[in-house]
Amino acid sequence: MSRLEPIGVLGAGWVGLVTAACFAELGHEVCVRDIDEARIAALEAGGTGIYEPGLAELLERNRERLRFTLDVREAFAAARSVFVCVGTPPTHSGDADLSAVWRVLDELEPGSDGLTLVMKSTVPVGTGEKVRIELDSRGRADVGYVSNPEFLAEGTAVADFQRPDRVVIGSFGPGPGDAIATLYEGLGVPILRTDVATAEMIKYASNAFLATKISFINEIANVCEETGADVSVVARGMGLDPRIGPHFLRAGLGFGGSCFPKDVAALKQLAGNSGYHFQLLTAVIEVNELQKRRVVAKLAKHLGSLRGKTVTLLGLAFKPNTNDMREASSLVLASRLLAEGAHVRGWDPVALGEARELLQGVELHEDLLAALEGADAAVIVTEWDAVRAFPYHEAGRVMRSAVLIDGRNVLDPDEARAARFFYESVGRP
Repeated sequence: MSRLEPIGVLGAGWVGLVTAACFAELGHEVCVRDIDEARIAALEAGGTGIYEPGLAELLERNRERLRFTLDVREAFAAARSVFVCVGTPPTHSGDADLSAVWRVLDELEPGSDGLTLVMKSTVPVGTGEKVRIELDSRGRADVGYVSNPEFLAEGTAVADFQRPDRVVIGSFGPGPGDAIATLYEGLGVPILRTDVATAEMIKYASNAFLATKISFINEIANVCEETGADVSVVARGMGLDPRIGPHFLRAGLGFGGSCFPKDVAALKQLAGNSGYHFQLLTAVIEVNELQKRRVVAKLAKHLGSLRGKTVTLLGLAFKPNTNDMREASSLVLASRLLAEGAHVRGWDPVALGEARELLQGVELHEDLLAALEGADAAVIVTEWDAVRAFPYHEAGRVMRSAVLIDGRNVLDPDEARAARFFYESVGRP
């Protein structure tokens, strides 16, 4: 078997590490560069700093194929294909911050002939064209550019990389695109070849559509609460229609994380900058923000004034199987409850380290029952397995009053009420 092409990865965050580990698993030697000294030191010592099922095992199994460095020259020298996995957070204006992308261009050195930059980071439509123009203006027509957006979901990222629905490759010419397509041939999945701008738009459009499905079913859930219909059955009935499908029709507290909120806002901003008002996405964002605040009204219905009451948030990460708290519902809920004068507690099996930095004024617990002791109410924020197996008897014994708001519709209403809990969910009678 011929030796597989070595690969470079710029950025040792969540996307970068999953990309590096999965390519190493395919047999490639991978050089990973990051500017964070502590992160590189932790990776060299065998840690990850990221909770992602299967990732630590992949990194350990392929340790001989992985190299971590602070020196960008090592990454450029080690490979002809370098995947750019840097952060593109929103700015105050709502646009994507591309400073890390432009820094990559500044770090290119002479002698990197035949190099191809592969953009994994989510960047606004038109970024690739600007990068191409900038490279050419610097006399670097020899450096190729490919858009290869990632479609990884936190909690299932390793499986998503290894068994993707599709691989999208956008390029300005066939050469660089052909080379990157070859890297994915072993996965045996459809590879969609297109121009760079279209590849960039596919990423934004995909995330915006999924976010729209979430906000739509939450709107339906809110109407169900007014009419007595059951949104879980409504969603099941809708999902049986192959034109709609069952995915992302789970009513709850709305979407969060590192992708959906940022990408929806960025697409809306991109449209606005282009002179088009994307009205649908405006509504999607508004519904998502309001959905979390409805919980406060449900708590007040049972407890009256929340001043001096103790409310426990069960789950702090934005979704299960990750420690990511970016745009997590717990952040909004904790802030609103503290503003109402409530005492707020929080529990999460993996995200307490991140929570300590973000949830000032919230009392954090490693033990679920300890978090519930003396509480006037509990809110299910993240559907961890420990929450799905909610300990009704023990919780009812230690809580001051048995008010339970199920923000993810994971418990059986009849079972909760049989356990003498004042139970409310989202969109279910």
